[in-house]
Amino acid sequence: MIDAISLKTAHLLGDALPAAHRLRYDIFVERQKYDVPSWQGMEWDQFDTPAAEYLLWRDDEGRVRAVARLISTSRPYMIAELWPELVETGEVPASDDIWEVSRVGIDRRLDAATRARVLSEMFCALAEFGLESGVRAYVFVTPPRIIDAGLVAAGIDVRRLGAPKRLGRLPVVAAQSFVSHGGLIKLRRYHRIAYPVLRIAGRLDALAA
Repeated sequence: MIDAISLKTAHLLGDALPAAHRLRYDIFVERQKYDVPSWQGMEWDQFDTPAAEYLLWRDDEGRVRAVARLISTSRPYMIAELWPELVETGEVPASDDIWEVSRVGIDRRLDAATRARVLSEMFCALAEFGLESGVRAYVFVTPPRIIDAGLVAAGIDVRRLGAPKRLGRLPVVAAQSFVSHGGLIKLRRYHRIAYPVLRIAGRLDALAA
């Protein structure tokens, strides 16, 4: 199960939001050596605002083991502010119904099979969140292999916004994927997930999308 929270609803999950920032520190500062702000073992940046939503995967003991951040492109976001040159096909998105996905990370202490399952659930949770929240499309920067393995192979409509470029150690590409109920069905079928996985903080049950 994946929880969606924001600064407004974070109190409903106790320590989950600070725990997500600690996990981001482990992943992006300690392991990947990103040059980003941190404080007392928590990673954050200028895009962690009240407008951000967070998808958190927690284990059976309630520990946050995976995270993704979602921001409407009508607000300041990473691609527009830091890497606009990655968008070579048209204007940099700026719309209430196009959101950026960033800071996606999974705890490497999980075994490989569990990490793969968590990533599959994240793909489905993004589709569920989009359908619930009026998101028409997501934009993101990621290695091309992630797009091919997790989205294109599932039959999802993905449009690359530019050519791959190297940021840090890996080649990455800016891309846009489109949200639809049919796309959610394809993702669930491909990733072998037969049920809703998203729970929005403040609601009792997973979304029946």
